Amino acid sequence: MYLSKTEAAVLPTALAGGAVRPPPAAGRRRVWPLLGPAFVAAVAYVDPGNFATNFSGGASFGYTLLWVIVAANLMAMLIQSLTAKLGLATGRDLATLCRENLPRPVTRGLWLQAEAVAIATDLAEIVGGAVALNLLFGVPLPVGGVMTAVVAFLLLGAQSRGHRPFERVIAGLLLVIGLGFGYTLFNSGVDVGGLASGMVPSFSGSESLLLATGILGATVMPHVIYVHSALTQGRYGDVVTAGRTAAGRGRLLRAQRLDVLVAMALAGLVNAAMLVIAAQLFTADDGIESLESVHAGLGDQLGTGAALAFAVALLASGFASSSVGTHAGQVVMAGFLRRHIPVLARRLITLAPALAVLVLGGDPTTALVWSQVVLSFGIPFALVPLLWLTSRRQVMGAWVNRPLTTAIGAAVAALIIVLNCYLVVTSLSS
Repeated sequence: MYLSKTEAAVLPTALAGGAVRPPPAAGRRRVWPLLGPAFVAAVAYVDPGNFATNFSGGASFGYTLLWVIVAANLMAMLIQSLTAKLGLATGRDLATLCRENLPRPVTRGLWLQAEAVAIATDLAEIVGGAVALNLLFGVPLPVGGVMTAVVAFLLLGAQSRGHRPFERVIAGLLLVIGLGFGYTLFNSGVDVGGLASGMVPSFSGSESLLLATGILGATVMPHVIYVHSALTQGRYGDVVTAGRTAAGRGRLLRAQRLDVLVAMALAGLVNAAMLVIAAQLFTADDGIESLESVHAGLGDQLGTGAALAFAVALLASGFASSSVGTHAGQVVMAGFLRRHIPVLARRLITLAPALAVLVLGGDPTTALVWSQVVLSFGIPFALVPLLWLTSRRQVMGAWVNRPLTTAIGAAVAALIIVLNCYLVVTSLSS
């Protein structure tokens, strides 16, 4: 991407310290070409782990927990906006900034937990893709796991042509997921009264509180915080110089916020659709506790078309989120250690635990749940440094958070961390 004529005219004046005139209205509107990174991050919010959780919530408690999905999505918008701004303001990703601003022992500890998070992420995505292939084509789970890993590896090859091809592929898969659930939602219908009541914060016993904690606490995937900061840094790298001016900074912030708003809204609608579909079609007595039971239930209630749409959406989710997870591992190692290993080697390392689960005959849904518990441990280690860095003027310059933004972010982080601790303790003691 090249600078526009407006930016090219502004930069010499800005670098010389002179006054800068705001760009014309046409320049303000030219934000669409800058969109893309948030769609990569949004895939983490509709990964296979979300499928079982959202369907279980709808089947067990109807529309009651719909407001939790909406609240979680609003939190995700704030957090992803902050990590995108971090990459824009500094030209570096979160892992790199942690290495540059924190003691070496702390950096090494952050790297180790981030690698554990990457492995847990890959476990969920590989298992989800394997289940989808089994549902669609009867492929044995271990073979399906290998096939998912290979496809994810090939998707990463799109990065060799720059960030935009990779972003387009991931956005396309996200659209497939959305269309799949849009089709199913159209056929299942919506109870408008139930929809309205579900937007009122409430619970239905301790079990609904636990499930709400899982939905809200697992919303923030730590690996996409690292990835999103890296994608904005690379995606906007050739226009970030314009951010030294108020006009250029405004343009980039508008683009970043629009990117996050559209991508996260799409992910939120998909998650809401899952819960609504389950609330319309299932009850607590239907035993909707696994991806396979959701697929079978949709087939019984709406026919083969709905079951096929679910399986295709699950497959797209597994492919897309697995490739993003592998990319996250690369970003983490390069940022914390300034080292790279071949993508194939990383793919094999992170694939091993998932294949072990599938080969040894472990329950895929149980593996998904435990992978979310591991991810919960990693959230504070990404979220707290993000808030700390974006509130420091020495790091962010003119892009630094406003005090109100930092206060809201801290409250959101505290809530998510507390709920994740509750989720972890409950899971380990059950």
